[in-house]
Amino acid sequence: MATASDDESSPEDPGPPQEDTLGSFIRMQRHLAQLSLRQMAAMTVVSNAYLSQVERNLHQPSLKVMQSIADALGIPAADLLRRAGVTTPDAADSTTAASNESSPIDTARAIKTDPRLTQAQREALLSVYRNFLAER
Repeated sequence: MATASDDESSPEDPGPPQEDTLGSFIRMQRHLAQLSLRQMAAMTVVSNAYLSQVERNLHQPSLKVMQSIADALGIPAADLLRRAGVTTPDAADSTTAASNESSPIDTARAIKTDPRLTQAQREALLSVYRNFLAER
């Protein structure tokens, strides 16, 4: 069970991260996946304290850690790499397109990673999508 301290900022935290940072993107994706920091840490190779620092942009994760985070969140690692500035949007898009050709389109992933949507819009769309799937 997630506790309030999982997501609260520390007193020395300068405030909420900017929306276009890698850390804020990871935090948003973790919230959309309904995972606490502890749950995500259990799914990755890093501690919940380190994940918190990554989300607050105090540390830049290694490629191995980014891959582990992407796997835990169920999103393409290319999306994290693009957010971190490791790949260009064109290279990441071609990587994502190549992976989509070998597997069916993942609607939830598309909603979660669409930069044109706000977090509230993503949550609403995911809720509607999951309800439609539950009705089948």
